[in-house]
Amino acid sequence: MITEQQQELASLYALGALTADEQRAFEIQLRGNAELRELTLELQRTAGLAAKSIPQTSPPPQLKSKVLERINDLGKSRLSPLTAISGLSFNEAASESGWKALPIPGAFIKLLSLEKERGYAVLLGKIEAGVRYPAHVNAGPEDFFILSGDLVVGNRKLKAGDFHHADKGSQHEVNYSEEGCTLLAVLTTDDPLVAFAMA
Repeated sequence: MITEQQQELASLYALGALTADEQRAFEIQLRGNAELRELTLELQRTAGLAAKSIPQTSPPPQLKSKVLERINDLGKSRLSPLTAISGLSFNEAASESGWKALPIPGAFIKLLSLEKERGYAVLLGKIEAGVRYPAHVNAGPEDFFILSGDLVVGNRKLKAGDFHHADKGSQHEVNYSEEGCTLLAVLTTDDPLVAFAMA
């Protein structure tokens, strides 16, 4: 039998999104579970086929100059000198950088901060309208706050301003959004989503 957590780890393993320690721990599980090995191999084959199906294209000639221009613009700080104090970091709302597509089409995460010593990370999550996030067991406690849109968790429809907490080991049924959703999440550093965001 394969647990929801093992399915999630197998997906992240197939995409090369586990840390070295998580990868070693998962490979130990693989040795003792033929069904999990078969699932992981199938996921790796599927990921490989998906990668091969993307057509190879050459970047347009003007791309290099645009990238260099953008790098130059980023070097010119738009923030006041006070914001350059050591220990402070900022993430502008308009910035589209840092988002990572999850293996679920239409679902994305963005790592905002990581506190390894204290064992937690803060992420943004975004799912498009109609996207269904699969059922899973929570690897650790999680908290999330809905910033915009809606998210249906079990029989509860959360909207902007609503908060949800889940204990470690608790079961989430399929979550989905009717109109799309952006949320702020606080997860423990052993959560597979944190490992995926850091990869």
